[in-house]
Amino acid sequence: MSWKTIDRTLPMVEPGAAPVLSDALRAKIKSFFPRYDTKRAVLLPALHVVQDALGHVSFPAMKEIAEVLEIPPSAVMDTLSFYTHFWTHPKGEKVVTVCRSISCEVMGGREVLDAVKLQLGVEEHQTTSDGKYSLATEECLAGCDYAPCLLINEKLHKCVKASDVPKLLADAGNDKVSMPRSDLFDGPKGDASGPSDLPDKVETTSDVSEMREAD
Repeated sequence: MSWKTIDRTLPMVEPGAAPVLSDALRAKIKSFFPRYDTKRAVLLPALHVVQDALGHVSFPAMKEIAEVLEIPPSAVMDTLSFYTHFWTHPKGEKVVTVCRSISCEVMGGREVLDAVKLQLGVEEHQTTSDGKYSLATEECLAGCDYAPCLLINEKLHKCVKASDVPKLLADAGNDKVSMPRSDLFDGPKGDASGPSDLPDKVETTSDVSEMREAD
């Protein structure tokens, strides 16, 4: 195994480069300020907002997020690199995330992963040439009762067999979920500098009965 080396003498952001974050994105990040005691605490929502809008969080975007939140760029990088959800480079329209937990492993998860690699012709954290699919793995997708399992975007596919992979990836609706998308990271309405008009209860998709119905 060899480690990829990074030349720290090279700038991660080109001097004079055009801004990555639009005024609207900056305003959306700032709209979260009333929710938290510090601007630094808005970091995770900011990362979600930027990735949802741009598809990934590039190094220039990290630097600009740091400027909005008035924190060091290294703090943004440290947080982003901790979570596998965030991508620093462009990803495909759909991300296939294969579980690699012990439950999935003993039930054939390795074979499922190999089948996905073969079908897409990519390795982990790579994207197909047509930009349709990217491949990733996670330590656990919390679907141990249905091992082996995988996600396509936010849709969980249960008890997947290697032989199921070609048909699954050919299905245009393989990422469609019946539950509405949470508006948790849409930000409060109104002026970001004024008081927040958030409702007492923020609607999310975390209700257990809703999740069971969606399954």
